[in-house]
Amino acid sequence: MDTRAKILSLEEVRYLDTPGLVLVASTFDLLRASFIEELQAIRQRMRTGLLVAAVLPSEEAFLSQPARVKMAAALRVIDYVVAIESGDLEPLIAALAPVEVACLEASDARRNRELIEHVRRQHSV
Repeated sequence: MDTRAKILSLEEVRYLDTPGLVLVASTFDLLRASFIEELQAIRQRMRTGLLVAAVLPSEEAFLSQPARVKMAAALRVIDYVVAIESGDLEPLIAALAPVEVACLEASDARRNRELIEHVRRQHSV
């Protein structure tokens, strides 16, 4: 599958009408095994439906939002991806009415901090 077909605009994603839709919101910056495992656990909990990733804006991200959107779309565990801007998440949740919303932004930020600290420790040796 061409992963570009998985990237939807904000308007396109609002037309998804699938029972059991789960929305995952995160920055999708610097993917690590633990983050993928978290996404796979969400997928395994789902009985049916789509897993839609909302890529949040972030001024602290290492990668640009378009790059993070492409990276999320390349993940087999994710069905569709949408880039959103500040203030777009709540209206998106209201429009999609997902059965679950997984906000992983805090855990993603924590993992980034841990990685930065690890790299700094390695360079200070």
